[in-house]
Amino acid sequence: MGRLVPAVTRALDILELFLDGDGTLSAPDIVRKLQLPRTTVHELVTTLAARGYIVPVTGQPGRYRLGVRPYQLGSRYAEQLDLAAEGQQVARTVAETCDETVHVAILEYTDVIYIAKVDSTHAVRMVSAAGRRLPAHCTSVGKMLLASLPEAELDARIPDDADLVAMTPNSITDPGALRETLAQIRERGLAVENRESNPDVSCVAAPVRDRTGKVVAALSISVPMIRWSEDRRGELEQLAAKGAAELSERLGHRSVA
Repeated sequence: MGRLVPAVTRALDILELFLDGDGTLSAPDIVRKLQLPRTTVHELVTTLAARGYIVPVTGQPGRYRLGVRPYQLGSRYAEQLDLAAEGQQVARTVAETCDETVHVAILEYTDVIYIAKVDSTHAVRMVSAAGRRLPAHCTSVGKMLLASLPEAELDARIPDDADLVAMTPNSITDPGALRETLAQIRERGLAVENRESNPDVSCVAAPVRDRTGKVVAALSISVPMIRWSEDRRGELEQLAAKGAAELSERLGHRSVA
């Protein structure tokens, strides 16, 4: 591996400063934040402006904002993303940590479709496959995705008189009860399935967001009841949230602290 080029590192440090605050900076701001010499900052700012990476802020002399070039690079990156491929990589990392089955799923009207899956190495584990379709209201990933829909869209997909199928005795079949559950999920930012699609399995799920902040998928961890407990549930919720955040970051999402 070659050495880092100091000038390039400093230029990138400057660009990353624009991710915080109101998105505008002056040369003195950069000098103060990065503790760099004024002449160095002046040269770097001049170069970045000349290449379209930053541009002057109209009506605010001496201040800059990001230019169109970073947007063009980000758009090209987004075009090359493959949610299934990225999801498979993240799912593998999560599964290696907990040794349970991990899924990434998307919502298609009122069903979920698993687009990525990594199996547990345990002899007793959830049996499923990428490409499988299940009723969203019976799964943790599905409830997470339904909870992320705008209210009007949720009402259109699941009206008050909707006939919700039951996959197990624990499945939610009443639209009113489902809405109450989705409200709780929306508040927590996490979903739990208590043997609702499989009588022997419980799951936790967290939302995956794209660069605009929209929820586009959900990541879940599925555990046979012989390895399930409330303590384990808490651990898996944290791990699912971490995995979903990593996948979101790969999709260009930047969380706000």
